[in-house]
Amino acid sequence: MLRDFGEIYALAADRKGGAAALEAILAETPTVGPAAVAALTDDRVLSRMTRRIFAAGFSYRTIDRKWEAFETAFHGFDPRACAAMSEEHFDALMADRNFTRNGPKVQAVMRNARFLLDLAVEHGSAAKFFAAWPDTDFISLVAIVRKRGSYMGGETAMRFIRALGKPAFVTSPDMIAALVREGVLDRPSGSRRALAAVQVALNEWVASWGRDLTVISRVLSMSVGATPSPASLKRR
Repeated sequence: MLRDFGEIYALAADRKGGAAALEAILAETPTVGPAAVAALTDDRVLSRMTRRIFAAGFSYRTIDRKWEAFETAFHGFDPRACAAMSEEHFDALMADRNFTRNGPKVQAVMRNARFLLDLAVEHGSAAKFFAAWPDTDFISLVAIVRKRGSYMGGETAMRFIRALGKPAFVTSPDMIAALVREGVLDRPSGSRRALAAVQVALNEWVASWGRDLTVISRVLSMSVGATPSPASLKRR
Protein backbone atom coordinates (compact mmCIF):
# COMPACT_ATOMS: atom_id res chain seq x y z
CA MET A 1 0.00 0.00 0.00
CA LEU A 2 1.31 3.43 -0.96
CA ARG A 3 1.52 6.05 1.72
CA ASP A 4 -0.60 9.21 1.53
CA PHE A 5 1.01 11.52 -1.00
CA GLY A 6 0.42 14.43 1.33
CA GLU A 7 3.26 13.11 3.48
CA ILE A 8 5.60 13.08 0.50
CA TYR A 9 4.45 16.60 -0.38
CA ALA A 10 5.36 17.63 3.19
CA LEU A 11 8.88 16.26 2.68
CA ALA A 12 9.30 18.30 -0.50
CA ALA A 13 7.85 21.41 1.12
CA ASP A 14 10.25 21.05 4.08
CA ARG A 15 13.13 20.87 1.64
CA LYS A 16 12.04 23.83 -0.49
CA GLY A 17 11.11 26.26 2.28
CA GLY A 18 7.40 25.68 2.64
CA ALA A 19 4.33 24.89 0.59
CA ALA A 20 4.16 28.33 -1.06
CA ALA A 21 7.76 28.05 -2.27
CA LEU A 22 7.13 24.52 -3.52
CA GLU A 23 4.01 25.59 -5.43
CA ALA A 24 5.97 28.42 -7.05
CA ILE A 25 8.51 25.88 -8.33
CA LEU A 26 5.76 23.57 -9.57
CA ALA A 27 4.14 26.45 -11.46
CA GLU A 28 7.30 26.69 -13.61
CA THR A 29 6.24 23.48 -15.39
CA PRO A 30 2.59 24.06 -16.29
CA THR A 31 0.28 21.53 -17.88
CA VAL A 32 -2.63 22.35 -20.16
CA GLY A 33 -5.77 20.51 -21.10
CA PRO A 34 -6.08 18.13 -24.08
CA ALA A 35 -7.79 20.83 -26.17
CA ALA A 36 -4.81 23.16 -25.78
CA VAL A 37 -2.35 20.39 -26.69
CA ALA A 38 -4.45 19.44 -29.73
CA ALA A 39 -4.49 23.08 -30.85
CA LEU A 40 -0.70 23.17 -31.23
CA THR A 41 0.47 23.38 -34.80
CA ASP A 42 2.86 20.61 -35.78
CA ASP A 43 5.72 23.06 -36.39
CA ARG A 44 5.51 23.88 -32.65
CA VAL A 45 5.50 20.18 -31.82
CA LEU A 46 8.67 19.70 -33.89
CA SER A 47 10.21 22.81 -32.32
CA ARG A 48 9.69 21.48 -28.79
CA MET A 49 10.94 18.05 -29.79
CA THR A 50 14.09 19.55 -31.30
CA ARG A 51 14.72 21.76 -28.29
CA ARG A 52 14.78 18.71 -26.04
CA ILE A 53 17.11 16.83 -28.39
CA PHE A 54 19.67 19.61 -28.59
CA ALA A 55 19.43 20.42 -24.87
CA ALA A 56 20.45 16.85 -23.99
CA GLY A 57 24.15 17.05 -23.18
CA PHE A 58 24.21 20.85 -23.39
CA SER A 59 23.31 23.72 -21.09
CA TYR A 60 19.68 24.77 -21.55
CA ARG A 61 20.90 28.37 -21.42
CA THR A 62 23.16 27.74 -24.40
CA ILE A 63 20.29 26.35 -26.46
CA ASP A 64 17.90 29.10 -25.33
CA ARG A 65 20.42 31.76 -26.30
CA LYS A 66 20.72 30.33 -29.81
CA TRP A 67 17.09 29.37 -30.30
CA GLU A 68 16.26 32.18 -32.72
CA ALA A 69 19.01 30.83 -34.98
CA PHE A 70 17.47 27.35 -34.68
CA GLU A 71 14.06 28.66 -35.78
CA THR A 72 15.66 30.28 -38.81
CA ALA A 73 17.85 27.28 -39.63
CA PHE A 74 14.90 24.89 -39.64
CA HIS A 75 12.43 27.11 -41.54
CA GLY A 76 10.32 27.73 -38.45
CA PHE A 77 10.22 23.96 -37.96
CA ASP A 78 7.78 23.42 -40.80
CA PRO A 79 7.71 19.58 -40.86
CA ARG A 80 7.54 19.39 -44.64
CA ALA A 81 10.51 21.69 -45.12
CA CYS A 82 12.55 19.89 -42.45
CA ALA A 83 11.71 16.45 -43.84
CA ALA A 84 12.92 17.52 -47.28
CA MET A 85 16.14 19.24 -46.17
CA SER A 86 18.69 19.29 -48.97
CA GLU A 87 22.34 18.28 -48.64
CA GLU A 88 23.29 21.87 -49.42
CA HIS A 89 21.20 23.20 -46.53
CA PHE A 90 22.62 20.57 -44.20
CA ASP A 91 26.17 21.55 -45.17
CA ALA A 92 25.32 25.23 -44.63
CA LEU A 93 24.11 24.46 -41.11
CA MET A 94 27.31 22.61 -40.32
CA ALA A 95 29.27 25.73 -41.32
CA ASP A 96 27.08 28.19 -39.37
CA ARG A 97 28.81 29.36 -36.17
CA ASN A 98 25.53 30.83 -34.85
CA PHE A 99 24.10 27.33 -34.76
CA THR A 100 24.88 24.39 -32.46
CA ARG A 101 26.50 22.18 -35.07
CA ASN A 102 25.74 18.52 -34.49
CA GLY A 103 25.22 16.47 -37.64
CA PRO A 104 23.43 13.46 -36.10
CA LYS A 105 20.99 15.73 -34.25
CA VAL A 106 20.24 17.71 -37.41
CA GLN A 107 19.50 14.44 -39.17
CA ALA A 108 17.26 13.52 -36.23
CA VAL A 109 15.21 16.66 -36.91
CA MET A 110 14.67 15.45 -40.48
CA ARG A 111 13.57 12.00 -39.30
CA ASN A 112 11.33 13.43 -36.58
CA ALA A 113 9.69 15.72 -39.12
CA ARG A 114 8.78 12.63 -41.15
CA PHE A 115 7.46 10.96 -37.98
CA LEU A 116 5.19 13.95 -37.29
CA LEU A 117 4.01 14.02 -40.89
CA ASP A 118 3.06 10.35 -40.58
CA LEU A 119 1.15 11.08 -37.37
CA ALA A 120 -0.67 13.92 -39.14
CA VAL A 121 -1.81 11.53 -41.88
CA GLU A 122 -2.90 8.97 -39.28
CA HIS A 123 -4.59 11.32 -36.79
CA GLY A 124 -5.24 14.67 -38.46
CA SER A 125 -2.23 16.25 -36.77
CA ALA A 126 0.61 15.10 -34.56
CA ALA A 127 -0.68 17.33 -31.78
CA LYS A 128 -4.08 15.61 -31.85
CA PHE A 129 -2.36 12.25 -31.47
CA PHE A 130 -0.50 13.38 -28.36
CA ALA A 131 -3.53 15.17 -26.89
CA ALA A 132 -5.76 12.10 -27.16
CA TRP A 133 -3.34 9.69 -25.49
CA PRO A 134 -4.46 8.73 -21.94
CA ASP A 135 -2.19 9.89 -19.13
CA THR A 136 -2.81 6.59 -17.35
CA ASP A 137 -0.75 4.84 -20.05
CA PHE A 138 1.99 7.43 -20.41
CA ILE A 139 4.71 4.78 -20.66
CA SER A 140 3.21 3.39 -23.89
CA LEU A 141 3.27 6.86 -25.43
CA VAL A 142 6.92 7.19 -24.44
CA ALA A 143 7.63 3.82 -26.05
CA ILE A 144 6.03 4.97 -29.33
CA VAL A 145 8.03 8.20 -29.39
CA ARG A 146 11.24 6.32 -28.67
CA LYS A 147 10.54 3.74 -31.38
CA ARG A 148 9.27 6.00 -34.16
CA GLY A 149 11.21 9.14 -33.29
CA SER A 150 14.94 9.80 -33.46
CA TYR A 151 17.27 10.79 -30.57
CA MET A 152 14.37 10.24 -28.18
CA GLY A 153 16.07 7.85 -25.77
CA GLY A 154 16.55 8.21 -22.03
CA GLU A 155 14.58 11.06 -20.50
CA THR A 156 14.32 13.02 -23.77
CA ALA A 157 10.97 11.56 -24.91
CA MET A 158 9.47 12.18 -21.47
CA ARG A 159 10.72 15.77 -21.35
CA PHE A 160 9.44 16.40 -24.87
CA ILE A 161 5.94 15.19 -23.99
CA ARG A 162 6.00 17.34 -20.86
CA ALA A 163 7.09 20.32 -22.99
CA LEU A 164 3.87 19.99 -24.97
CA GLY A 165 2.00 20.82 -21.78
CA LYS A 166 0.82 17.24 -21.39
CA PRO A 167 1.09 15.61 -17.93
CA ALA A 168 4.25 13.52 -17.87
CA PHE A 169 6.69 11.98 -15.46
CA VAL A 170 10.44 12.02 -15.96
CA THR A 171 12.56 9.20 -14.55
CA SER A 172 15.23 11.51 -13.15
CA PRO A 173 17.69 10.05 -10.62
CA ASP A 174 15.94 11.89 -7.77
CA MET A 175 12.48 10.65 -8.72
CA ILE A 176 13.77 7.09 -8.99
CA ALA A 177 15.46 7.44 -5.60
CA ALA A 178 12.17 8.59 -4.12
CA LEU A 179 10.35 5.61 -5.63
CA VAL A 180 12.92 3.24 -4.16
CA ARG A 181 12.43 4.94 -0.80
CA GLU A 182 8.65 4.49 -1.13
CA GLY A 183 9.00 0.81 -2.00
CA VAL A 184 7.62 1.19 -5.54
CA LEU A 185 10.94 -0.04 -6.94
CA ASP A 186 13.43 -2.42 -5.34
CA ARG A 187 16.34 -0.63 -6.98
CA PRO A 188 16.96 2.02 -9.65
CA SER A 189 15.91 0.64 -13.02
CA GLY A 190 14.61 1.82 -16.37
CA SER A 191 13.29 -1.58 -17.46
CA ARG A 192 9.79 -2.02 -18.88
CA ARG A 193 8.76 -3.79 -15.70
CA ALA A 194 10.05 -0.92 -13.58
CA LEU A 195 8.31 1.69 -15.74
CA ALA A 196 5.07 -0.26 -15.47
CA ALA A 197 5.38 -0.24 -11.67
CA VAL A 198 6.06 3.50 -11.72
CA GLN A 199 2.98 4.10 -13.89
CA VAL A 200 0.75 2.10 -11.54
CA ALA A 201 2.00 3.95 -8.46
CA LEU A 202 1.74 7.40 -10.02
CA ASN A 203 -1.75 6.64 -11.35
CA GLU A 204 -2.81 5.75 -7.81
CA TRP A 205 -1.37 8.98 -6.39
CA VAL A 206 -2.98 11.03 -9.19
CA ALA A 207 -6.36 9.47 -8.39
CA SER A 208 -6.06 9.88 -4.62
CA TRP A 209 -4.40 13.28 -4.47
CA GLY A 210 -5.94 15.05 -7.45
CA ARG A 211 -2.73 16.39 -9.02
CA ASP A 212 -1.38 15.30 -12.41
CA LEU A 213 1.63 13.19 -13.41
CA THR A 214 3.91 16.20 -13.80
CA VAL A 215 3.21 17.50 -10.30
CA ILE A 216 3.42 14.06 -8.70
CA SER A 217 6.77 13.26 -10.31
CA ARG A 218 8.28 16.67 -9.56
CA VAL A 219 7.20 16.52 -5.91
CA LEU A 220 8.75 13.06 -5.65
CA SER A 221 12.00 14.41 -7.06
CA MET A 222 12.05 17.36 -4.71
CA SER A 223 11.32 15.17 -1.68
CA VAL A 224 14.71 13.48 -1.92
CA GLY A 225 17.16 14.59 0.74
CA ALA A 226 14.48 16.27 2.83
CA THR A 227 14.51 16.31 6.61
CA PRO A 228 11.32 14.49 7.63
CA SER A 229 8.71 16.51 9.47
CA PRO A 230 6.78 14.75 12.26
CA ALA A 231 3.81 14.23 9.97
CA SER A 232 5.95 12.80 7.20
CA LEU A 233 7.40 10.16 9.51
CA LYS A 234 4.10 8.26 9.33
CA ARG A 235 4.67 5.33 7.01
CA ARG A 236 2.39 2.90 5.20
